[in-house]
Amino acid sequence: MRCPFCNATETKVVDSRFSGEGDQIRRRRECLECQERFTTYETAELTLPRMVKRDASREAFNENKLRQGLLRALEKRPVSMEQVEDAISRIKRRLRAVGEREVLTKVLGDWIMQELRQIDHVAYVRFASVYRRFQDVHAFEEEIQRLRQEHETAK
Repeated sequence: MRCPFCNATETKVVDSRFSGEGDQIRRRRECLECQERFTTYETAELTLPRMVKRDASREAFNENKLRQGLLRALEKRPVSMEQVEDAISRIKRRLRAVGEREVLTKVLGDWIMQELRQIDHVAYVRFASVYRRFQDVHAFEEEIQRLRQEHETAK
């Protein structure tokens, strides 16, 4: 690792620890030339599968698109950014675990709905209304009734 201060190539690791949810390592380094200290982060470089859309077109997984969709559903809801980032991490972990080069957006949408169901029921219904293309108020009622039944059986 090259020193960002003096550009020397010899550094030593002073401290290492896990960062985030354990999928990143934070390392404190010291330059052997100028003795300056700096921090680096190490993550595994894993490629996520391509997404296959409803029209059979394909595109690269876009984490920002996922985040925007979650935030849109969670708008004005009492949910922290930490909860959102944790949900994104879980979804990305599932994508990697699939082990396929391509994943249907329907599968991704189902995972997003599972996460939203755990985080906030209002956001879940908002997302489901767009994702499942609710056509009328009866579709909302059916989904809310399904949530009520799940809630009652969980008690």
